[in-house]
Amino acid sequence: MAHPEEVSQWAATVAKDMPHLSPAQARVLGWWSYGMVMTQSCACHTVALFLGLVCGEGYHALRQRLRAWCYDAADKKGLSRQEIAVTGSFAPLLAWVMRLWQGPQVALALDATHLGDRFIVLTMSVVYRGCALPVAWKVLPAQETHAWRREWLRLLRLLRPAIPSDRTVLVLADRGLYARWLFHRIVRLGWHPFLRINTAGTFRPAGRTRAVPLREVVPHTGTTWRAPARRSARSIAASPARWSPVGSPGIPRPGLS
Repeated sequence: MAHPEEVSQWAATVAKDMPHLSPAQARVLGWWSYGMVMTQSCACHTVALFLGLVCGEGYHALRQRLRAWCYDAADKKGLSRQEIAVTGSFAPLLAWVMRLWQGPQVALALDATHLGDRFIVLTMSVVYRGCALPVAWKVLPAQETHAWRREWLRLLRLLRPAIPSDRTVLVLADRGLYARWLFHRIVRLGWHPFLRINTAGTFRPAGRTRAVPLREVVPHTGTTWRAPARRSARSIAASPARWSPVGSPGIPRPGLS
């Protein structure tokens, strides 16, 4: 297959920065990612049609190579069949991002997205210029009861080796994901939790015995307050924290950090 220089260069870059992949896996991933960026589409038909026009390759052969890249090993042809272990790409992908990252601070966002009534996607993303770059995820069936704790802890564990120790890591999550075990695990990793919480909760300032409503110290948008404290809302177990609500367009709700 005669590749234009741009496609070949990108495939070589993918192979260099994702060294855990076999040469064939890295090459097809390079085709996939290059085609998606250039066409702004993740449809196999669109990517195969574009690559066929650019590289002078037959559409059907290209489409089959792209499709087979996603198959399980048992569904592939040939004796050296290998399937892509997606979780094995999480740390290398984040490490690639970190090598290009400028600045000492990086923010990771935790999110749970419901795709209709079919799937729930737990995602960890790098926040960059108002965008979220997914680097680790777990897809769960929406119709089955499944505890998320083990999945979140596994994603955190997989990503930890990819971030240099000299980087300050902020971990962001919406209030629906707050849990004591999540807060403590983030701290144990040496990162800084910034978890959104309910404004109706209370907390206990360090050295005091009486719980104080959160709205008492931050009564309106634009005010801030910070001090060592223990969260004491009934629905969530108390944990050492710094409560830093910021009433700005970027962070309109209080956060526990």
